[in-house]
Amino acid sequence: METEAAAAPAAKKRRTEPHAGREPEAFLSPEPHEPLPPADAPHSGLTRGPEPEGSHGHEPPRGAGGEEEDGVDRIGLLPDAVLGDIISLLPTKDGIRTQTLATRWRRLWRSAPLNLDCGGGGLHEDGEVQASLISRILEAHPGPARRLSVPVLHLHRRPSTVDDWLSSAALDNLQELEFDIGNKYFRPTPGVSLPASAFRFSATLRVVSISKCHISDSAVGALSFPQLRQLGLRRVEISEGSLNSIISSSPVLEYLMLYYIEGLHTIRINSPSLVSIGFYFDSNNLIIEDAPSLQRLLPLEDRTVVHISVISAPRLETLGISDILSKSKCTFGTTILQDLGIVRFATEMQSVKILALSIFELNLDTVINLMRCFPCVEKLYIQKSCWFKGKNLWRRKHRDLVRCLDLRMKKVVFGNYRGIRSEVNFATFFVLNAKMLELVRFECGISANSNEFVARQHRLLQLEKRASKDAQFHFTKYCERPPHIKHVSDLSKADPFECGSMCVR
Repeated sequence: METEAAAAPAAKKRRTEPHAGREPEAFLSPEPHEPLPPADAPHSGLTRGPEPEGSHGHEPPRGAGGEEEDGVDRIGLLPDAVLGDIISLLPTKDGIRTQTLATRWRRLWRSAPLNLDCGGGGLHEDGEVQASLISRILEAHPGPARRLSVPVLHLHRRPSTVDDWLSSAALDNLQELEFDIGNKYFRPTPGVSLPASAFRFSATLRVVSISKCHISDSAVGALSFPQLRQLGLRRVEISEGSLNSIISSSPVLEYLMLYYIEGLHTIRINSPSLVSIGFYFDSNNLIIEDAPSLQRLLPLEDRTVVHISVISAPRLETLGISDILSKSKCTFGTTILQDLGIVRFATEMQSVKILALSIFELNLDTVINLMRCFPCVEKLYIQKSCWFKGKNLWRRKHRDLVRCLDLRMKKVVFGNYRGIRSEVNFATFFVLNAKMLELVRFECGISANSNEFVARQHRLLQLEKRASKDAQFHFTKYCERPPHIKHVSDLSKADPFECGSMCVR
């Protein structure tokens, strides 16, 4: 008791003294002047992940936190500018709490570019609590800012608050702005527009991702985006003139995502810098008029309904085409494809090296005809949604073609493979005729991906007679395509149709 009594005055005295290390707790707690409750307490405003295995609340081992076994603090030797860059890359919660590490760190968070990310930053998911935290963070940080990512729900529920955030000096020179779609089931308020204050960063923005709102012509105006490299628009209402204005005023724009754009019937692309375009439309026309740097043209959903016309894209290497709804039409120069069938053939697309097909039925004749349009394809991804009623027999039907066909295929991936007769015949065409083949991957359902199934398929596919003796054949889990394009930044992947790690048999 005496010990507790003696300690109490000292503790009280310490609480009355200013302590910069407690400031991040002060403005992140539900009440401005209350200490931060435990991270897993209700309404703390912060969320806590699971503790590392084996930690059990003990002190970290010697050498943790930048201190090496020889007792030298390696991280502490780094200059402030480097430490500031590190802090700005941390989740928001962790970046703020670096102030409690040591005296030197108390000022680093305020001098580091602000990273305010509600998606992966550890902030509370409750809208009211989260909005309050965002306001406190912007009041505490003097700027500049690197990233602001908030759910678009705030724009619909509290537009004046969002406008205040965007007008804050803490966001001066903002580089990344994102209104994340967040809870996709919430009902957006009709007519909600992106505030004009969002465009005050046009000179410094590098990444922009906007969802579920209207972008007015007056807000875009005659703005210039000299540093914008990534632009993602998801369920946004925007006029053709405003979209063209943004693209034409972005001289270094490389990645463009257009997902279900409202208010447009025709989208025309003229850009010397665009490298990758991801799209999902409902009865729209996409015209690539002049895109000398374009390398990837990717549908974001299999069931997209779009008429694509590529007039000039000499470097186009990766292409996705779908006929799931039997309403697709593609024009490449003077060659016209309707539902993957050749209506008129006049131009070969020799630049295309990666081709992904989402088809209703696995028809070998259709794919062989497509090889005439894309004779230099090295990677072929085939995704089907229905069993083919035919047999895909080819030995007699394409006997003359086999003798002269120059298949340059190095990799073929069959999605949703079940091992039925028509699929086996289809795959055997490539197994027995593609002399440059390096890998064939069969993506199967769980029930089909067994040792017995694989052994039987090896026999049916006649792998011992394969044209390429070095070819490998893998049977893996089924993987939907395109698998990882959820954000505009995903368009930077060289082969976006390639799945990650999978179990190989």
